[in-house]
Amino acid sequence: MGTLKPGATYIYERDGDEIYAKEFGAEPSTRQIIGYDYKPDPRTNDSRPLHEHIKENKMWGEIHREAKTNPTLQKALDRAIMIYKLSKDKPL
Repeated sequence: MGTLKPGATYIYERDGDEIYAKEFGAEPSTRQIIGYDYKPDPRTNDSRPLHEHIKENKMWGEIHREAKTNPTLQKALDRAIMIYKLSKDKPL
C-alpha cells in the first residue's frame, strides 16, 4: 500500500476491486493503491479471503522455524503460547 501525505487533499478512484488515491492536482499516473473492495469469503470461518489465511499460516511456520535458532523469538513465542493456553482455560 502507498503512503499518503498528512494534510493533503486526495481524490479517490475505484478500478474494479482496487481503490486508489491521488493528490488533488497531481498527474493521474501518481495515484497510489490504498485498498481493495472487501468481499466476504464463504470458505473461511471469519470471512477473510482464503489467501490471507494461507499467508498467515505460512508466516507462523516461518516464525516457528526461526524460533529454533533465535532464543529471543522462542521466548516470545513460548509466552504467547502460554497466554493462549491460559486464556482458553478462563474465558474473559
